[in-house]
Amino acid sequence: MSALEDRLLKQLIEEGFPEPELEYRFHPVRKWRFDMYWARPQHIWRPLGVACEVEGGTYSSGRHVKGKGYEGDCEKYNEAALLEIVVIRVTAKHITSGSAVQWLGRALRGWRMDSNPVMRPSDGP
Repeated sequence: MSALEDRLLKQLIEEGFPEPELEYRFHPVRKWRFDMYWARPQHIWRPLGVACEVEGGTYSSGRHVKGKGYEGDCEKYNEAALLEIVVIRVTAKHITSGSAVQWLGRALRGWRMDSNPVMRPSDGP
């Protein structure tokens, strides 16, 4: 787990999110993994799950922004979409600003494990 992923995970736990499965292998054939993954609870119809990918190296010519890496990511995310998995992609800026927590809160709305009826910032509007 990278330092960025660890930072985001701590934010999510502080906000009361259900713990994600880390390094989740989602594809039946390929060895693709998501940094974080939440499987759909049985009472929710769609989507199959919600994944979060922390995109590091966005300003340092990392793998995600170079030709081959970018094309590979497109393939991975398209396959996830075809399996009805919502993928939330975030960068260090999104983690620092709180946008990552807000987007994941919106994606996971209704999936909260606690019974506290008071809406938290991560629950969205």
